[in-house]
Amino acid sequence: MGKNLKELTDDLKEYIIDQQSDAHNKGNLRKERYNNLKLSMDIAKNSSPHLVINVGMSEAEFSLRTKEKNNGGLGPDEKYIYRWLDKSNNLSDLNDCWKEIARERGRG
Repeated sequence: MGKNLKELTDDLKEYIIDQQSDAHNKGNLRKERYNNLKLSMDIAKNSSPHLVINVGMSEAEFSLRTKEKNNGGLGPDEKYIYRWLDKSNNLSDLNDCWKEIARERGRG
């Protein structure tokens, strides 16, 4: 199996910070904004494969099938989310996490 949700969370946080660390954004970068970045999947609320991303007080849900936003919003950070989802293995790892959560829920 690939990365778990914790590893993917750390990867996304690093990715967003790296993307914003270019010379034009260095003065405006607030790394602390991403300290509480959280990825989750709630199969009880939505039975189709999805990813919920929390950044600060913002939250958005993305479909793992279409990579489109189902609801919510993350403002300017959304562009980084779409790019990160397109990166090699991220979507595959997220789908593996979804399958594991679904399998675990079936046991309970």
